[in-house]
Amino acid sequence: MRKIAIGADHAGFELKQHLITYLSGKGFAVADHGTNSTESVDYPEICANVARAVRDGKADVGIVLGGSGQGEQIAANKINGVRAALCNDLYLAEMARSHNNANVLSMGGRVVSQQLAEQIVGKFLETEFEGGRHERRVAQLGEIEKSENQQFKGSK
Repeated sequence: MRKIAIGADHAGFELKQHLITYLSGKGFAVADHGTNSTESVDYPEICANVARAVRDGKADVGIVLGGSGQGEQIAANKINGVRAALCNDLYLAEMARSHNNANVLSMGGRVVSQQLAEQIVGKFLETEFEGGRHERRVAQLGEIEKSENQQFKGSK
């Protein structure tokens, strides 16, 4: 059974709740990292926790949701080893997986309908990484991340 970590801010809360029901009904194990209402909340730590679950192997993939999905994607990408992609359409979901081996999906609850979100999640989950020339590029992303971390540690 595939495990999915999911989290949202207040603007993505309703879509998160819908997707939890949808994914659970499809047989996925879904770990909810919050938030738990439409009351205003800051998203960075929620999204970082989703990304950490993916990085640590507690989830196969993550989903982060907000109003637009932009900030949520940025927050998730701060976690080493995470490749979060903002995908508010099917083409981007397919490319994020097949070319970039994205492991966290970000969407905007104010941008996509529940039906489209289901389709995007489906495309993201069913699309395999192509490897080949893309594998080299994803490895280069990891090397940049590693280099930046070493430089940052050295500057403290």
